[in-house]
Amino acid sequence: MNVQNKLARFEQTIVPHLDSAYNLARWLTRNDQDAEDVVQEAYLRAFKFFESFHGGDSRTWMLTIVRNTCYTWLHRNQNVALSETFDEEIHSDGCDRRGLERLLLEDADRELLRQALNELPEEFREVMILRELEGLSYKEIAVICRVPLGTVMSRLARARKRLQETLSKRIQVE
Repeated sequence: MNVQNKLARFEQTIVPHLDSAYNLARWLTRNDQDAEDVVQEAYLRAFKFFESFHGGDSRTWMLTIVRNTCYTWLHRNQNVALSETFDEEIHSDGCDRRGLERLLLEDADRELLRQALNELPEEFREVMILRELEGLSYKEIAVICRVPLGTVMSRLARARKRLQETLSKRIQVE
């Protein structure tokens, strides 16, 4: 396959999954800039080995590469502090007071959930992100994480339970 055809096929097949790739990398690295670096490296790897992709689910194939790249990156940088606050700015031009209060409450809820997700162990966090935010099936998650289907189900159950416990404790404190 010549480079032009490879690039065109890659752009058509793999590039549409860029948002999902970044989302997974962001949650695993816990840092915007690191996630961008990981995704860039993952896409370079994917392009390099694109000839080994023989059809099937391109999203699962790409997210597997992103996951592996993240863990390689995390292993190399494990001495670096990995948690950095994720800033979400509220743009409220022209909002009335009640609308602003609602936006602030929604933002506080999102921040509480984000913190609780960040506290989950990596293996729980990744299955939660892949299932709840990316909408992948259990089977797709099993392929990406290279674990049996039952392991995906048990990790999801444990992650949901921990998330519920963490959120319940925090809500009671407030």
